[in-house]
Amino acid sequence: MNYSVVKIPSQTKKETKYSVLIIYTGGTLGMSYDDSGTLSPFNFEGIINELPVLKSMDLELTVVSFAEPIDSSNVTIDHWNLLASIIEKNYPDHDGFVILHGTDTLAYSASALSFMLDGLQKPVIFTGSQLPMGAVRTDANQNLIAALQIASSYDHRRPLIQEVCVYFNYFLYRGNRVKKVESVHFDAFESENYPPLAEIGISIDYNFAALKSVTASSPLQVHLMKPTSIALIKLFPGLSEQLFKHTLQVRELQGVVLETFGSGNAPTAPWFTESIKEAISNNIIIFNVSQCNGGRVIQGRYETSKHLKESGVLSGRDITTEAALAKMQFLFSTHREFEEIGTSLTTALRGEMSH
Repeated sequence: MNYSVVKIPSQTKKETKYSVLIIYTGGTLGMSYDDSGTLSPFNFEGIINELPVLKSMDLELTVVSFAEPIDSSNVTIDHWNLLASIIEKNYPDHDGFVILHGTDTLAYSASALSFMLDGLQKPVIFTGSQLPMGAVRTDANQNLIAALQIASSYDHRRPLIQEVCVYFNYFLYRGNRVKKVESVHFDAFESENYPPLAEIGISIDYNFAALKSVTASSPLQVHLMKPTSIALIKLFPGLSEQLFKHTLQVRELQGVVLETFGSGNAPTAPWFTESIKEAISNNIIIFNVSQCNGGRVIQGRYETSKHLKESGVLSGRDITTEAALAKMQFLFSTHREFEEIGTSLTTALRGEMSH
């Protein structure tokens, strides 16, 4: 996949302090209305005209744009690999990174990048918008400006943020902790199981206790994704025995993220339990996550989850479905041993789950 690079000329007479790379993948934020009223991607060379306030930010801005902007519903692991490779290539020359992304799969991409960018010690901020630039009540301008400010927030040359995050509607979240919960309101994302990393009002108030703690300097290591054979099964009353068994018997299936009820509960019907046991005996990993936005999986708390624990199903505790899928794809791309993958799934690698 190709991309173009545009250097945004600085409009300030002051010497710029920090360099931020903006990566535009597609999505509403990077669009504007043309003369006919149609939405189309705007030329980032003219972003200063769209957002004159950028002139006063004292930032050196460079924009990398996908040659063909994509609707986020079409995001694949190839796009994740491209994003990770762009960051790796530009890592030494920029102080921070802002990724403009459609909101529908933004949580999946932010989760994936959090695992792929091992040893990250600079801010990588995902953002998007519900309305395009140029709309009367757009959230695009505020989201982009705040993301740029956060990506260039340093304390004595040390970045305040050293992880993959999502900024949206006045809040900064850990990237692998968010879910999209709204399609028509500006507060599109929530992080029920982990507090916001910052709240933006008149000032940017960082929650330093929640930020990733970095104990030692380490080089960035980028792990690219490979094609995997994993499935997501969401339980519901009346789930077909035939369809459930058939999914677990798919050839070359490697793992399943199982969305269960409440705190990790599932049917106790013999066919269900036996299907689970058979799949695990065939080295298929089953990872239990809750359908609830908040709370956590506690296998064994009720009889309806005890049989899962006894069968060898792994608990995802308070991980989101988006992060669970990204983590499983990451581990199958970088690990080979069944037991090693299982251990890593249940271990917090990037702050994606509570201990």
